[in-house]
Amino acid sequence: MVNGLNLAFQFLDSFAFVVLAAAGLAIIFGIMGVINLAHGEFILVGAYATTVSATSLGLPLPLAMAAGVLVTALFGVVVERVIISGFVPNWIGQRTVGRDLVEPLYDRLADSMVATFGLSLIMVQGARIRFGNSIDQIATPFGNVAYGEFSYSTYRLVLAGVSVALLVVVYYVFTRTDFGTRVRATMADEQTARALGVDTDRTYMLTFGIGSGLAGLTGALFAPVLSMQPTLGSQFLVEAFVAVVVGGPSVVLGTALSGGVLGAVNATVTNLTDSTTFGRIALLLTAILALRFLPDGITGFVERVRTRREEGE
Repeated sequence: MVNGLNLAFQFLDSFAFVVLAAAGLAIIFGIMGVINLAHGEFILVGAYATTVSATSLGLPLPLAMAAGVLVTALFGVVVERVIISGFVPNWIGQRTVGRDLVEPLYDRLADSMVATFGLSLIMVQGARIRFGNSIDQIATPFGNVAYGEFSYSTYRLVLAGVSVALLVVVYYVFTRTDFGTRVRATMADEQTARALGVDTDRTYMLTFGIGSGLAGLTGALFAPVLSMQPTLGSQFLVEAFVAVVVGGPSVVLGTALSGGVLGAVNATVTNLTDSTTFGRIALLLTAILALRFLPDGITGFVERVRTRREEGE
């Protein structure tokens, strides 16, 4: 019974970590074709903004988390306008640099990797210069759940529920709203979407801002359970990319399925070996096997199977 609860709690913890780490990246990479190697540092911004808002400004934790999300989303919008799209507004709000002069980094994987990797180094060193090697941590709310001789953080269980709710909200926004329709149209055929009246520049900016805000939400949610150091973003980056690659082209379904598979692998191996290191190794080995045998990810494989069945009928 106790071992079963340990495994269940570890699975929920791993699932929440993978899903929350990957959600923002899945939008930016999966939809927009930008490899954001600064994704971990976007999470850092959300965590630091939340912590500073709670400890220095005295905001209640929910408001501090909202501030962390807002700060990261606005930061993402600035990054998208200046670095990704290459648009620099002048004093009267008109763009001084246009697509005829600067080619955006969308679908330019190598270029976006170099640009965002440089940004990540700047952000880490900037955080270290401004805040030092660590800042005060927020206390973890809600206490613990006791079972037998063991206990588990209630807050981490809450994170599992939040991760599921987040997937539902993202699915609704990108499949059931006018904004989601404009996003999908822009990503499918930008020129046609623009000819039909879609403001594609604004769509790119808002989509990147949403992805950045989700990264900030991840940092805000994990701020009470992490050590606040400038390098904390590196804890999320590998799992985020692994989840996006394993999940495949479907942003929401792919993230959910990869979170379930990778969470189960990580939790099982960690529980059997009593080592989080072996759990992470198993997670990475699963990703390697997925890349070898499922190059389009889980959802790509499902789509191929469905297509073949329809053709067979």
